[in-house]
Amino acid sequence: MRILIALPALIALGACQMSKDNANDTVSLTYNSDVAENAVADVGNTADNVADAISNDVQRTADKVRNTDIDVNVSTNKQ
Repeated sequence: MRILIALPALIALGACQMSKDNANDTVSLTYNSDVAENAVADVGNTADNVADAISNDVQRTADKVRNTDIDVNVSTNKQ
């Protein structure tokens, strides 16, 4: 759950590009929105794939349950 809260910050941090100019003793930090968009798309695709895998697993389990024969023995003798 905590990773979901930190995910936007991690994506934004990953989209930042730093360059250092030793000649002028300066540091430049730029934000590349294309990198951020690609990261968000990758996260969305991964989440979609995980959801599909879970859905398929649940469907297979449900199919197995439906195809299971259950024997029920009921005793009507009172003692």
